[in-house]
Amino acid sequence: MSVTTRRFAVATLFTGVIAGLVGLACIHLLHWIQALAWDMHSGTLLEAVSAVSPARRVLILSFGGILGAASWFFLFRRSRAITSVSAAVGGTPMPPLRATWHALTQVLIVGLGASVGREVAPREMAAAFSAAAADRLKLTPEDRRIIVACGAGAGLAAVYSIPISGAIYTLEILLVSRSRRAVAAAFCTSAIAVLISTGFTRPTPFYSVPTLTPSLSLTVFAAFVGPLLGAAGWAFKQAVARVGAARPRDWRLLASLPTASFLVGVIAVWVPSVLGNGQASAQTQFDAVWATGAGLGIAALVLAAKTVTTFLTIRAGGWGGVLTPAVALGAGIGAVIGLPWAAAWPGSQVAAFAFIGAAAFLGASMNAPFTGLILVIEFTAQGPTILVPATLAVGGATAATAWLSRRSKA
Repeated sequence: MSVTTRRFAVATLFTGVIAGLVGLACIHLLHWIQALAWDMHSGTLLEAVSAVSPARRVLILSFGGILGAASWFFLFRRSRAITSVSAAVGGTPMPPLRATWHALTQVLIVGLGASVGREVAPREMAAAFSAAAADRLKLTPEDRRIIVACGAGAGLAAVYSIPISGAIYTLEILLVSRSRRAVAAAFCTSAIAVLISTGFTRPTPFYSVPTLTPSLSLTVFAAFVGPLLGAAGWAFKQAVARVGAARPRDWRLLASLPTASFLVGVIAVWVPSVLGNGQASAQTQFDAVWATGAGLGIAALVLAAKTVTTFLTIRAGGWGGVLTPAVALGAGIGAVIGLPWAAAWPGSQVAAFAFIGAAAFLGASMNAPFTGLILVIEFTAQGPTILVPATLAVGGATAATAWLSRRSKA
């Protein structure tokens, strides 16, 4: 074994450990913040938020906006540049302390109810510390690139306990590679990270979804709605990029983010599921407890409210992920279209429509169909029974995004 290979093997081990510890720290910090803010010691965030008064929802969201704005304002005083994970994989320096400050602020505001995802924080921290380890071990540029990407993917895997998704995210999105060296490192780091963050026992799935059953109605639905979900996911990605590029990083942040957070709190008075990273909104669609009577209206309201609060938070200066919000929006679109479809052609669960919506929309929004499908399968511990309609929808969504991307460049 050459010196280069030995160093790469050591870096792979260190990266898995780093990502696991980062994921574990983010999990405990988020739970501590939610317990302090929402008195959430068990159960779900939606249950905890629903149990507090409307005034407390508005107050906590506003307080989170003030803290987040102050933290980012001081972070951006020295430099307004933020190194993304993709840029770090490409070789751009990602100072660990700055990345940690940025990431922990994200965890703070998500714990206090901000309508963005928490998954960027562990990815950034794990990537930054993995890059530092790679530099210390004097890896080759290509090996360093692999290790930084693996750190980010393993950080994602650790915080949600999704080892396969973390590895596929690394390979399909960050590296766009299937080399044996990259595949081995991606799977090993994700496995080590999840082992450290959650142990040998698989935790309760992130979303609770009933056993899904296939049907002809569901299969035809998937073929019909796949391209629509692809177009919606593509549009969501473009909109996030535009809104994110326009967010303030100067003194305006001190006014915009608290104001936006206050508005999110007001919306949460009537639609509490908008709070947090999107789990509550998606779970509402998967549960479909409202699937009778005014069900379609409620599903549409949850979908619209989550869309508005997510874009509002980002545009006002909030940083965070859009992966779990995308799951919520995709599940919402699937439920909104699926409810009238089920009424016209009975035989399928609303949860199955929501599952297909989440997988196809997420894959399209990330331009990563494999990652989108596997993520939703691991998030829900469901999916193998409806793989045919799910893959059909993802295929249609991918074709739609490819067509739209070509047209936008023409």
